[in-house]
Amino acid sequence: MYALLPERMRTLWPAVNAALNLTSTLLLLAGYWFIRRREVNPHRACMLGAVTSSALFLISYVVYHSLHGATPFPKGGALRAVYFTILTSHTVLALAILPMVLATLVRALRGEYARHRRIARWTLPLWLYVSATGVAIYVMLYHL
Repeated sequence: MYALLPERMRTLWPAVNAALNLTSTLLLLAGYWFIRRREVNPHRACMLGAVTSSALFLISYVVYHSLHGATPFPKGGALRAVYFTILTSHTVLALAILPMVLATLVRALRGEYARHRRIARWTLPLWLYVSATGVAIYVMLYHL
């Protein structure tokens, strides 16, 4: 079925996924910046945007890989070792971050701000790592 897609769509899909990850990264950083300045409404908007971007990424990623399968890393040597180190940590933390993001989001939406802050201190750096390394994996896989 993947082969039936136009070539342009097949080559752009990974870039769209990386753009969604990059969007999440930038929104997370902006959201953190706003909350450190006690600007709650812009913080909320950024974080909801990051959740939306990440959800769109996850849907797109699952569909892409169910149609395309895995893309092997084309290089060897030290770069290959670096790639697989990043990929492994990214994958493990990506599995852990989903329930953390959901718990953090639910606590904020319920107005449980003390509980929200307690988990957000862990969620934010892990989520940033996962979204940023997602972009790094794309660059290493398609542009190096």
